[in-house]
Amino acid sequence: MSELKNQVALVTGSSRGIGAAIAKRLAAAGALVALHGREEQSLAGVANTIREAGGHAIVTTGDVRDFHAIERIRAQVERELGPIDVLVANAGGSFTPPAALEDIPEDGWRASIDGNLTATFLTLKSIVPGMKARRRGAIVTISSAAARRPHPRSPMPYAAAKAGLSLMTQALAMQAGPYGIRANCIAPETILTERNCTRIPADQQLAMAEQHPMSRLGDPDDVAEAVLYLASDRAAWITGIVLDVAGGAVMV
Repeated sequence: MSELKNQVALVTGSSRGIGAAIAKRLAAAGALVALHGREEQSLAGVANTIREAGGHAIVTTGDVRDFHAIERIRAQVERELGPIDVLVANAGGSFTPPAALEDIPEDGWRASIDGNLTATFLTLKSIVPGMKARRRGAIVTISSAAARRPHPRSPMPYAAAKAGLSLMTQALAMQAGPYGIRANCIAPETILTERNCTRIPADQQLAMAEQHPMSRLGDPDDVAEAVLYLASDRAAWITGIVLDVAGGAVMV
């Protein structure tokens, strides 16, 4: 496939799980992919997989909570691959367990906001000006089903950060649309990444799957296919949406 032939795509948080699946899918569609993370060994493994399949990938590292680090990442990508056409802001995570509001530690709250909302804001702040100058670009941010409805197993700081991320993406779509830039958001439900397969017992996985109309949990490739669609010209007149990749568990 060549939907993204020779387009430069930066995928943050792509050393494993959803991010790695996204990077592999974009590379298979012809993109020149810049991987990002903090663990060089894991990133090298993803890059080798892409190259062995005939794709092109480079590795970048840095803390996306630090604007100067993101600027260094952007400069490396532009130097080695060219201007960024596609940005997938996937880096993030949950940094404190579910708890009653009054029991949430302040450092857990700040870690969740900084690691998700602030990190995505700073990434966009670095990449969007170049897209505006070239009057083209496709941006996909990764939110969560936790941002779409309250749930007792969703940590409140994580849900709040991801909800803010969704709205920020829609606000960006309004601002950047006149420059030929599309910005969309994907909100996955539980995805069976390597980590979740280990962390969630098999019987609990089955019970959770039954809560979905599709009677299964998601796979990283489910998210990757949605990202490819939104990044490609097939979605040329789609911007400002929040796409639930949730097996029907979220219907709003």
